[in-house]
Amino acid sequence: MNSNTQNKKIEAITEKTLVIGIDVGSETHYARAFDHRGIEYSKKPFKFSNDEAGFASFKAWILEIKEAREKDKVVPGMEPTGHYWFNLGKFLQDNDMKPVLVNPHHVKKSKELDDNSQTKNDRKDPKVIAGLVREGRYMIPYLPDGVYADLRTASNMRFQIQSELTRTLNRISRWFNIYFPEYKTVYGNLDAVSGMLVLKTAPLPEDVLALGVDGINKIWRDAKIRAVGKKRAQTLVSAAEHSVGSKEGAISARMEINMLIEDYESRSARLQEVMALIEELVKKIPMAEKLLAIKGVGIKTVSGFLAEVGDVSRFKSPKELQKLAGLALVENSSGKHKGETTISRRGRKRLRYLLFEVAMSLVSKNREFAELHQYYTTRKQNPLKKMQSLMAVAAKLIRVFYAMLTKGVDYDPKKMSDDIRRPMVGSQAA
Repeated sequence: MNSNTQNKKIEAITEKTLVIGIDVGSETHYARAFDHRGIEYSKKPFKFSNDEAGFASFKAWILEIKEAREKDKVVPGMEPTGHYWFNLGKFLQDNDMKPVLVNPHHVKKSKELDDNSQTKNDRKDPKVIAGLVREGRYMIPYLPDGVYADLRTASNMRFQIQSELTRTLNRISRWFNIYFPEYKTVYGNLDAVSGMLVLKTAPLPEDVLALGVDGINKIWRDAKIRAVGKKRAQTLVSAAEHSVGSKEGAISARMEINMLIEDYESRSARLQEVMALIEELVKKIPMAEKLLAIKGVGIKTVSGFLAEVGDVSRFKSPKELQKLAGLALVENSSGKHKGETTISRRGRKRLRYLLFEVAMSLVSKNREFAELHQYYTTRKQNPLKKMQSLMAVAAKLIRVFYAMLTKGVDYDPKKMSDDIRRPMVGSQAA
């Protein structure tokens, strides 16, 4: 992260640098080569396929131009087009040509500069991308390896499965609203184990009435569930007796709920497998388990944070982490008008959401962070709104995580409490 400002990025492009603009596609890529002033070395766009042979030919093409033009450094730039750039980016990185990424929005806005046309083609886009790289308008991607690569993949799997589980639960909720709306008065959680067991045998109100209290209780006894008994069974039967649910399409309704329950259970099992893997991976990262000593911070927070951030030692300060999460403070002012200071929201959306969630958990479960939240919202000078305070708490957690991971220190509740009333806290959070 040593070349993070635009000036340093521009300085990195010297007369000995070969700038490559790459238009990434799902099966075919196009590239053009330029010097630091924008003079093109390639007679026409170089076309290569998204496979081993294509990558080898692309490397040979770059090395040929590099040697002929006496360049000692190659900077390949590309748009992060979905996931199609991953393999090419890793190939370039492994061959000592670290790729950089340009913002697709910048490419779209810049492509009219040369010909005043919004045309998009395989010849134009690589040139625009190379131009943005020469101007320092790029970002340096982080391609995790080792345990961090496994953790990011596992974390993405967790989010995906969790999203699928939520969709399945929403479909189950819709089913109840149509066929058995009174079920929700018996079970607050639609995925309650005892309720799911009954649904497999008796999903519709008429099926519940056919089973009766003894039949429902027998299902629970056979499954050895002790937390429920005849009282809960009677409540369920009473709900079925007064149900206003639809009685049409009963055969299909039974099939639908059985399929939804199967989907839910299979995805729940997958989620448990992924979480077990995540816990093992977190144990392999030095100092990571120390973060779990903070009350209100769980394995999902720690794994999600490390999956999004990667190796924390690559950051020079926690402010860079704050910027990565989109929690950097920005001011909207012009002339005499002084606008409100807000967070940038430019960065990794998932990381920002995760930090917001854990901030809410911390202010409700952790005494030190609750005190910090109380201080931010009640201080005499520039008190923060609750949402602003939660963002400030999230930024504080980033600094705590950074110190613990880089210095190997344990969480110190006393130091955390002492930090609350430091003179600089108010101005930093404001």
